[in-house]
Amino acid sequence: MPQLGGDKHRQLTIGELSRRSGVASSALHFYERNGLIRADRTHGNQRRYGRDTLRRVAFIRVSQRVGIPLKDIRAALESLPKGRTPTKQDWARLSQRWRDDLDARIRQLEHLRGDLDGCIGCGCLSLSSCTLQNPADTLGSKGTGPIRWLDKGAAATE
Repeated sequence: MPQLGGDKHRQLTIGELSRRSGVASSALHFYERNGLIRADRTHGNQRRYGRDTLRRVAFIRVSQRVGIPLKDIRAALESLPKGRTPTKQDWARLSQRWRDDLDARIRQLEHLRGDLDGCIGCGCLSLSSCTLQNPADTLGSKGTGPIRWLDKGAAATE
């Protein structure tokens, strides 16, 4: 078990990183393969992670939780400084990048929640109830899928 007050430069094994972060070793391997975190290798080819990786893993998990794609998470992490633990200002800068996207997602989810009880606006959910909101299937000529919902949310997804 690592000492909490121990050497700040001591690297973590994958098991230690897994325990400390609450993330399975297999997920850490996935993050490494996809360029989200990096490990040094010992002479015996064992992985060793810098202590700053704990914050990076926490950032990855929170970012995934709010729906940020891995490619965007990777780009954000690549902009962080190498060789030092990211600061509060670093994290604030990264989160600001995604604020507009998250606001758009919130608007989409609020719209979905509002339409969830009735017709979702696609014209194909149920002919008997959708004919009230989509007489003569006029939305069918505009394309497939949830046309009304996509029209309102188009700006948020583009």
